[in-house]
Amino acid sequence: MRRTDPEGHGPVRYGPPLPDQGLPVLPELRAVLAAAADRADAEPSGGGPALLDAACGYWARRGLAAAPDRVAAAPGAPALLLALTGALGGDVLVPRPCAAWWAPQARLLGRSVFHVATPAECGGVPDPYALLETVRRVRAEGGDPRLLVLSVADDPTATVAPPEVVHESVEAAVAEGLHVVSDETWRDTLHRPHDTVLLSPAEMLPGEVTVVADLAGAFLPQGWPAAVARFPDNDWGVQLRARVLDVLTTLGAWVAEPVAAAAAYALGEPAGVTERLTTAARLHARVATAAHHAVVVSGAIARPPQAGRHLYVDLGPLRSALGAQGVGDAQDLEDFLTARLGVPAPGGHRFGDDLAALRVRLGTGPLLGATDAERAECLTSPSPLELPHVQRALTLLGSAFDDLRDDAQRWEPPR
Repeated sequence: MRRTDPEGHGPVRYGPPLPDQGLPVLPELRAVLAAAADRADAEPSGGGPALLDAACGYWARRGLAAAPDRVAAAPGAPALLLALTGALGGDVLVPRPCAAWWAPQARLLGRSVFHVATPAECGGVPDPYALLETVRRVRAEGGDPRLLVLSVADDPTATVAPPEVVHESVEAAVAEGLHVVSDETWRDTLHRPHDTVLLSPAEMLPGEVTVVADLAGAFLPQGWPAAVARFPDNDWGVQLRARVLDVLTTLGAWVAEPVAAAAAYALGEPAGVTERLTTAARLHARVATAAHHAVVVSGAIARPPQAGRHLYVDLGPLRSALGAQGVGDAQDLEDFLTARLGVPAPGGHRFGDDLAALRVRLGTGPLLGATDAERAECLTSPSPLELPHVQRALTLLGSAFDDLRDDAQRWEPPR
């Protein structure tokens, strides 16, 4: 059974962050943070009362009842996942591809990570039959699988898993004795919220699932690290939360009080926050659709993005043209496109994909402009795709992929 490579090709300490919002900080959030700036302390381990109450309200509005003693906060989702992995023990299963920060948490603790194939229609959730076969093989080889991490709204693929796929995968995991961690960082960034059904695994089996959400996905800037976790509402969930708090305390993973104030305010979802969230999701959806069109007309392959600020592109059909440019694997492709586009284009190997596969994650945030003024204009314009700076960015993206398509056609053998 193939484990995650401990290092891999390229700079091993480079981990692509969550796709950037590419937008100015919401003024209300700036004001809340500034008002709390004289608070020099950190929150208690696991978060203070105001932040935990806000998290409970956030989940209750999404059909997931929560109490403060079933919730915890930390300075970012990686700290929460590290604490959960340490508390649960055993080996970890993740879909292929998956968020870049999942596997390093387990490897840091010396745990083995096993990637499981995803179904054709989505990423983020393992194919249930592949999951069962992986668990069987891991155990046959002496492994101890205990944890499955998945995401119904996915980074890197930007897809949303259909409810029936979530049902089958989670039921298979629980039947095999795995605890499920559902990363729901991107659940509030759906491109078509009225047409897309998002099912949290915690709605299915609330006693078997821990939900994690990094607030940098929808609510806060990346430089204000805060994340929340919702534990199962049973005795075992209480014990798991206690162990997680022990790990967070050992790590010194406390949320700074000014950031906690901003996080609590955002999770309360006042009108200004919800309006920005809706406007930003709509903006990124339009830009992602345009970027998706630009890459698929060149012959590359990408699922239509459904959530988040990114898309995941397979340039395998353009391999001949890329080979002529010296691109032979995902690291080469990352270097080539990052230089060509002038924005980060992390290769699929960063997300647990095969190094030989020519896949990258492209973000929509860098396409919104280079200054706060340009980005703010995108929020207020009725036609953001027609703004000159957005047009230029999309044209550069399209021309890069068109050049590869033209080169690939020249390299095709005569019929």
